[in-house]
Amino acid sequence: MIHEVEDQSCRRPRIFESMSKAAEKPLYPGCTKYTKLSAVVTLFNIKSNAGWTDSSFTSLLEVLAEMLPEGNELPKSYYYAKKLMCPLGLEYERIHACPNDCVLYRNEYEHLHECPRCGLSRYKREGAGGSEGPPAKVLWYLPIIPRFKRMFSMKGDAKNLRWHADRRKKDGLLKHPADSPEWKTIDRVHKSFGNEDRNLRLGLCTDGMNPFGNLSSQHSTWPVVLVVYNLPPWLCMKRKYMMLSLLISGPKQPGNDIDVYLQPLVEDLQKMWNEGVLVFDAYANEMFTLRAMLFCTMNDYPAYGNLSGYKTKGKQPCPICLDDMKSTHLKGCKHVYMRTRRLLSRDHPYRFKKKAFDGTVEEEVARRPLTGTEVYNQVKGIETVFGKPASEVDRPTGLWKKQSIFWKLPYWKDLKVRHCLDVMHIEKNVCEAIIATLMNIPGKTKDVKASRLYLEQEGIRPELWAQKRDGRKKKRGEERVDDENNGKWLWLA
Repeated sequence: MIHEVEDQSCRRPRIFESMSKAAEKPLYPGCTKYTKLSAVVTLFNIKSNAGWTDSSFTSLLEVLAEMLPEGNELPKSYYYAKKLMCPLGLEYERIHACPNDCVLYRNEYEHLHECPRCGLSRYKREGAGGSEGPPAKVLWYLPIIPRFKRMFSMKGDAKNLRWHADRRKKDGLLKHPADSPEWKTIDRVHKSFGNEDRNLRLGLCTDGMNPFGNLSSQHSTWPVVLVVYNLPPWLCMKRKYMMLSLLISGPKQPGNDIDVYLQPLVEDLQKMWNEGVLVFDAYANEMFTLRAMLFCTMNDYPAYGNLSGYKTKGKQPCPICLDDMKSTHLKGCKHVYMRTRRLLSRDHPYRFKKKAFDGTVEEEVARRPLTGTEVYNQVKGIETVFGKPASEVDRPTGLWKKQSIFWKLPYWKDLKVRHCLDVMHIEKNVCEAIIATLMNIPGKTKDVKASRLYLEQEGIRPELWAQKRDGRKKKRGEERVDDENNGKWLWLA
């Protein structure tokens, strides 16, 4: 069996060599506009957009081959065109799912026609004569292992995948994820994994998107994208190296049930960690056992809660502070969290400024983040069936909603930072709040009635209190709002 895998992997360089030749060979003698590969790609795009059948595409290729000059390189049928386009067989899996996000119809549920939890039909409607109709919901999975093999089959990519070990400048500064304590911890705790520089560290990110533009604001499709951190920093986030691994169809977002859809990806990640796969390295011209791990996830805050299983809303939305977090609810507004000065150093001057903040001196320190083992001990007792609580009685009432599927990865407890927040969303929200308040943009400013009443309630910043002045006109720079308590106008200076 091993010899068969080696023979297949050794043939991959020849496959890529033939494909590169197709990208350079003119479509016919004297043609300067199209090569053999570009012509086939163009025709495939038209076929996909127009919805041509395979037989009609074969008929087109036969006619075009007769029209083109003698000696043209156009494939004679759809089979040979597809063989040229997909030399490594990078297939995809179309997996049916329950419309209520209960289960995927795979493995032991592959032949079921109804959901084993909610009882809904697997199909939108029954086909003619009792046959199977279109599925109610579909998950598209693009297996990651063949794509990793393809990366190492290309000499340039195989060389770049060991850049962090061979060509990275190691001066103690944080310039690459390999300089982080997390990377070094993995190398120290799992030495068999860290000793091979070609083993992959992956980042996972996901968020909702609307593929229909402005036509439907209610539709939410969730792509799950992987990035390879072994690459140089200027290549990590390039479109070429960002792998779409899952596409969770809408119309509604999966929410906390996203673990149901992550099952095929997590199973491949477990295999890549426990066993590894035999891969041909075109740069070193040798076979080796490739292993991979999920280094971290990167999302905005709501998606962070869906993946980690923590409740990111309400009075205690911080997964670091947990039950040590105290919030204040503004009347007619939302929860606010005032004890952020705990994050500053003990001698920071802001800790001692009473009037500028909540009228008190901050003497406490921030809570120590929990280790992976401590977090696992909190979530391991939460039972779920098909990704949901076993029953209403078993529905968790604490700060954790579920035991995330990522805890099935053997190394997940050893990671100090398992989930990261997307800087883009944080910068956008903070900058919008500051600018909208400074420019007094209606509907977006944070200088609202509830904020002014809170200052008066706490007895701080009296110059910013809402002034009760009835029977006068509005002055320049002031805003008039209705006081629901006594029927008078409040003037916000």
